[in-house]
Amino acid sequence: MLAPLLLLWPMSVLLTWLVAQGIANKPFDRALGDMAQLLATQVSIDGPPNQPAQARFSLPAAAAQALHTEPEDTVYYQVLGLRGEFLSGDRTLRVPDDEARAPPGEVRFRDDILQAEAIRVAYLWVDMPVGPGQSQPLVQVAETLGKRSRLATEIIKGVIVPQFVILPIAVLLVWLALARGISPLNELQQRIRRRDSADLSPIDEREAPEEVSPLVRAINDLLSRLDRSIRTQKNFIADAAHQLKTPLAGLRTQAELAQRELDAEPPKVQQVRRSLQQIARSSQRAANMVNQLLALARAEDKEHHNLNQTVALGRLARETVQDFVPRAMDRRIDLGYEGPEPSADAPLAVRGHPVLLLEALRNLVDNALLYTPVGGTVTVRVLPDPFGQVVVLQVEDSGPGIPASERAQVFEPFYRVLDSGVDGSGLGLAIVREIARQHGAEIVLEDANERHRPGLNEQAGAAFGPGALFTLRFPAWTPDE
Repeated sequence: MLAPLLLLWPMSVLLTWLVAQGIANKPFDRALGDMAQLLATQVSIDGPPNQPAQARFSLPAAAAQALHTEPEDTVYYQVLGLRGEFLSGDRTLRVPDDEARAPPGEVRFRDDILQAEAIRVAYLWVDMPVGPGQSQPLVQVAETLGKRSRLATEIIKGVIVPQFVILPIAVLLVWLALARGISPLNELQQRIRRRDSADLSPIDEREAPEEVSPLVRAINDLLSRLDRSIRTQKNFIADAAHQLKTPLAGLRTQAELAQRELDAEPPKVQQVRRSLQQIARSSQRAANMVNQLLALARAEDKEHHNLNQTVALGRLARETVQDFVPRAMDRRIDLGYEGPEPSADAPLAVRGHPVLLLEALRNLVDNALLYTPVGGTVTVRVLPDPFGQVVVLQVEDSGPGIPASERAQVFEPFYRVLDSGVDGSGLGLAIVREIARQHGAEIVLEDANERHRPGLNEQAGAAFGPGALFTLRFPAWTPDE
């Protein structure tokens, strides 16, 4: 605040000087105008009969003495007749221009230079009748600016000198007030600096200045969200460690069993082969889990997202279905695609990250194939929504379905439906939810179509449940955007 005060002080001096000039001019202009009107009363018109009128000016001794009573300034006057002829006074005074001509009897003022000295001039045209080709007599009275400058200087001194006393006092008071007002902020700063990095408890608002209470509340809200994020991350790491521990422990156990069988006499080849198969399955499970952990981390990483690419959702769905056809055939599952042909992909384009969208789609199809019994059906659909500006992606299966009470939990990391009989990591749907959130998509889980009523597949001997239908609604994008 000291810099603005020091900047405003010279501006105050300048404004004071301008105001002082105006104050000093007013009384002296009034006196100068009165003097000009007094001289105008001494102008008369007379002349012989049948002769052009002549202007006459007679200056009484008292009036002449009044013109020279100012010891500090020099007074000049000039009187011109009906034809502009010089009648009395000082010939060197400049005659006003025609643009400056005023109505008769009206006093006007101007600043001028006479003998290299600034003067103030009051002038008027005398109001009296004149003949053709004649103009009213002109009266001018001028004086130098000595007493005006002295009065302006006294006014400035009267204002500026107190400011030399007031300004330092104001600066001192501002300094003390700010120091006192900021001291609670300094204390708050020290309390925050002394905090342990693991202490995310809220800051006590009662000990903070009232002016920064909204800031403290915002920081507390940030600390609360950060605490929840860290707790979630810790729980996620703990769950991931627990989930990885099982296949790794299985790997170790099966490796020890295989070693023992190889050390036996004679080696038991069948038991070694089974142990190696278990090792392969456990390693595959661990690798799948690590890949899904990496996919989830990539989906949650906002810094590396590029969601401004145009992605043809139909093409992405067709390629995904083609990739999963061999696996569906191994399990005798009818895997199909319903959607636009390649030439009609443009109206079903979305803005997004193609790798993330592919990851979400692969997880949905993989989840559907995992839970659909042999002989079941899995369908991937891409279609426009006629009631809104969205593109709909659906993955439908004829598996056991998900109870309504558990549909919110299945999107949490490492959550799996109980008694499903399916081996998985519980990360696939969590990845799908995060990718959908990043793309502004809405995800809905419900029972599949009515054609998948609970029943028994007589050929495969597998029981079909109500099925699950995952629907994602992405904001549509058109080339005009």
